[in-house]
Amino acid sequence: MRKHIFNAGPCVLPESARENTAKAVLDLDGIGQSIMEVSHRGSHFQAIFDETVALFKELLAIPEGYSVLFLGGGASLQFAMIPFNFLKTKAAYLNTGTWATKALAEARLFGEAIEVASSKDRNFTYIPKNYEVPADADYFHITTNNTIKGTEIHVDYDCKVPLIADMSSDILSRPVDVSKYDMIYGGAQKNLGPAGVTFVIIKNALLDRLVDRTIPTMLKYSTHIENDSMFNTPPVLPIYVVRETLKWLKSLGGLEVMYRMNREKADLLYQAIDSSKMFVGTVEKEDRSLMNICFVMKEQYKDKEADFIKFAQEKGCVGIKGHRSVGGFRASTYNALPLESVQVLVDAMQEFERANA
Repeated sequence: MRKHIFNAGPCVLPESARENTAKAVLDLDGIGQSIMEVSHRGSHFQAIFDETVALFKELLAIPEGYSVLFLGGGASLQFAMIPFNFLKTKAAYLNTGTWATKALAEARLFGEAIEVASSKDRNFTYIPKNYEVPADADYFHITTNNTIKGTEIHVDYDCKVPLIADMSSDILSRPVDVSKYDMIYGGAQKNLGPAGVTFVIIKNALLDRLVDRTIPTMLKYSTHIENDSMFNTPPVLPIYVVRETLKWLKSLGGLEVMYRMNREKADLLYQAIDSSKMFVGTVEKEDRSLMNICFVMKEQYKDKEADFIKFAQEKGCVGIKGHRSVGGFRASTYNALPLESVQVLVDAMQEFERANA
């Protein structure tokens, strides 16, 4: 029986991506080699890679003047690469959760990195507003969706300094005006593919702002742009899965359609939470994530949280346990999670409430 997968990452994948990848692992397009065995510089993988980049550019409407990279190391390596390449005198960071905090800490290894605003005062349950980004900052870094805390920035900011965004957990969940960003990056395992590959969308003009310090070859963005992500062996299998996921997303009708589907899923679950006698949300309503829906038991039912997780698992719902820093529950409703899975979880919540509230 296929489970209803609410994991925060690795993510649920489209059925077509799983099936086509399973076939390619045994034999890629009838060539007598597995996708795991082909040369990354051979024509078979080059065609896959080129199509992956083209689909990514098409679906996100990436303008001319940007490069798309698929690298290793996860978003966590980007936390260090970004200031290593671009922090000359001062960088600005918006602190909205665990991963934003980690990115800020890495930046401070390379120079002055200031926290322009933070929602730590209320356990990162809202997105800060009405703050100023210093005009002399080398760049401004944001985390658009906070996987652990369940908040999301729902707009594309206008910014007078280069804007860099970690979109690990909401990439391709909605249309994005890429032209407002100088760099977008993230791990694929939240919404795009399996763990093991990192996407980077970078405005080529940003390279004009490189620092003058010595940077190891592998950690220079210019290295990977000049070599089309092939300076070293790329993560071949994860890139194949990303291509299959992008093909699936295009077949649905693109990001406008995906955005409507994601809102429908989130609305269904948030309505169940808000109307519940037992469950309660943890995030300010205007800043609620469409991707990671966090909620807890009301105080008088706290002792039943473990029982509900077990009950939901019996209904086939996996991955709903909240992060240890939040507790309670987290249902990640990424692109490939069907509406039917959310309905199963809602039904489980309501059945459990009838029996226990």
